[in-house]
Amino acid sequence: MSQRWHKSKLFNKSNKINVTALSNYIDLKTLGYPLRWRSPRRGGLRQRILRLLSLALILLTVCTACAPPPAVARDRSFPEMSLEFLGEYELPKTNFEGSPVGGLSGITYDPKGISAVPSKAYRFYALSDDPSENGEARFYSLRLDLTSSDPANIRLKKVTVEGVTSLKKTDGETFSWGSINPEGIALSPRNSVFVASEGVTHAGIPPFLGEFDLKTGKMRGKLPIPKRYIPDASDEKQQQGVVENLGFESLTIDPETFSPGGLDPFRLFAATEAPLMQDSDPEQASKLRLLHYIIVDKTPQLVSENLYTLDQVPMTILNGLTELVTIGGGQILSLERSFGLSGYSARIYQLAVGAATDTSRIQSFKGRVAVEPVKKKLLLDLSELGIPLYNLEGMTLGPQLPDGSKSVVLVSDDNFDEAQKTQFLLFSLKGKV
Repeated sequence: MSQRWHKSKLFNKSNKINVTALSNYIDLKTLGYPLRWRSPRRGGLRQRILRLLSLALILLTVCTACAPPPAVARDRSFPEMSLEFLGEYELPKTNFEGSPVGGLSGITYDPKGISAVPSKAYRFYALSDDPSENGEARFYSLRLDLTSSDPANIRLKKVTVEGVTSLKKTDGETFSWGSINPEGIALSPRNSVFVASEGVTHAGIPPFLGEFDLKTGKMRGKLPIPKRYIPDASDEKQQQGVVENLGFESLTIDPETFSPGGLDPFRLFAATEAPLMQDSDPEQASKLRLLHYIIVDKTPQLVSENLYTLDQVPMTILNGLTELVTIGGGQILSLERSFGLSGYSARIYQLAVGAATDTSRIQSFKGRVAVEPVKKKLLLDLSELGIPLYNLEGMTLGPQLPDGSKSVVLVSDDNFDEAQKTQFLLFSLKGKV
């Protein structure tokens, strides 16, 4: 999502900026019932056994008090992992084939690599969020070069733009100005990329999740989207659907479901950046929706939907979910980006989706709806890196590093602004992934 969201009338009908502290609500459920003890008969083996059992229960209670139950619960949901920062690279302002390289809002890794180049060069695809304003809607082929193979000295050396592919409709025509709002991209196992478009609410253009041919950029089809995501009006009368410039931003495909030729079903996840219009409730936490699809040949199926809650970020003007990344083993990472008086900030979380309630039948989250949200655990607050942060919107799992860990790459959207940067960040993901 570009900072052009400030122009949206639907975001703030009073034309004022309200600084709101978001908060989470955690439902605590009572487990089990208190133990009821009956007085045993005096003397005998039975009494000694019950005394031993009572002593064991007391010792167990003391040990449990030493290790709080919430910590145990978190360990069960989230495998131990960490992110080690390996460096950054700022892409110089440049044009490529007649259009400015900018607005990089999504990024995805191609594990097939690059032929005829050193092994430390890798292929990525980055999506521009340009709505065909500065050029045709497009995604770029990037080459990322790392430094030496010494595990202790791996760094992000350089990023080079090597190609560009225009997005086209099913009839082969490019998208006209303002008819698409691309934000998320994910490489699929069948030589295609899936692209998330937020839609253009004021023009009556709905959001979509589409599949595009990797080489030609031509659209192959779209995923089914529930009606509740489609705006019911293009002006201040809107009561339903994604909000202008705050729709589908996150998109990821589970790498563990890749198969040769893409013949087997694979899993895709998508999420909105901010609440749907009917879910917006300033008195409660920002409640987003996460969609889970199974892609089977030409009959993609929406499997489930879950509630995702944004963490509280005091004194912010903008706060949203900008990316999801499946990392294998049923684990997902999320990127939350915010903007406030001190500039940009971002956090990366571990997610556990398995126990979350399916919210497919819930039309609105307003009020205290009794559902179990996606569980979250803060993995890294990027403000602790000690470097200036920009508008980070894209994140992907990258190649395996020499030490055996997986890499994670982030990219920022410069909003086609000379004062902002296209920033790439490289991390090593360590732990039980």
